[in-house]
Parts: sequence; structure tokens; C-alpha cells
Amino acid sequence: MNKIRVTKEFRFEAAHALHGYDGPCRNVHGHSYELSVTVTGTPITDRKSPKLGMVMDFGDLKCLIKTQVVDPFDHALLLNADLPLEIEKAGEPFTNVVRLPYQPTSENFLLDFAARIRELLPPGVELHSMRLRETGTSYAEWFATDN
Repeated sequence: MNKIRVTKEFRFEAAHALHGYDGPCRNVHGHSYELSVTVTGTPITDRKSPKLGMVMDFGDLKCLIKTQVVDPFDHALLLNADLPLEIEKAGEPFTNVVRLPYQPTSENFLLDFAARIRELLPPGVELHSMRLRETGTSYAEWFATDN
């Protein structure tokens, strides 16, 4: 079997605050996130398929990640649902506030993204890994083999 990994990269902007954190990230601040998503599979060998030779069409992977991750998170304020703050009632500029059932850290984002993506991949294609870069020098990674 000839397994191949293909990767697509994405960028989105988001703000967050870490509820109960003991450092400066307890305050609302933003990041230019960079997400790399790698899937693995065997290239399609069906000569009648328009996807001949592909593990997964990059366009299909882009659409999946865009709808499941980028669109919901881009230019949003991401907050732990436990944070006792009614910022949503403030109106502009807080019209895109996403309350999450977890602390909005890079590590937890990756766990959430994996859950959103894995079940929607085409048959024979598996989520291999993801890297979420929060700053120029800091990132978290998720690997299927670790989970």
C-alpha cells in the first residue's frame, strides 16, 4: 500500500481570553492563527474517477476546513462558556462571540478541530496531524497516533 500525506494550510484571526488564568492571557487579546491540516490515504487508482491520483482533492479539504473551522472561528471572540461576562449584549464590535465548552487554548482548539474534521473525511482518508501556530514562536500539534 502506498500511503501519501497531503497538507493544506489555513489562516484566521481570532481573539480570546483565558478564564481564571494567572497570566496576561486572562485579558482579551488576539492572534493570527496558522493551521496546517495533514490527511493520509492511498491515491485513487480508478481511471474513471476525476480524482485519479489524489488522496483527497485540495479543494475538498479546503472546503471542509473552511466550513468546520475557519468560518466559525475567523474574526470571532472565543470565550470559555464559564466566563461570567455578558459581552454579547454590548453590541458592536462584539457581534461574533463564540462561547466554547472549554478553555480557548491552542491545545483545546486542536482537540475540537479533530472532532469536527475526522468524521467528515471521505472513505479511506484519515486525519494524520494538525499544527496550530498561535504566534511566530509558539504552536501546538495533534497527531492521530497519539490519540
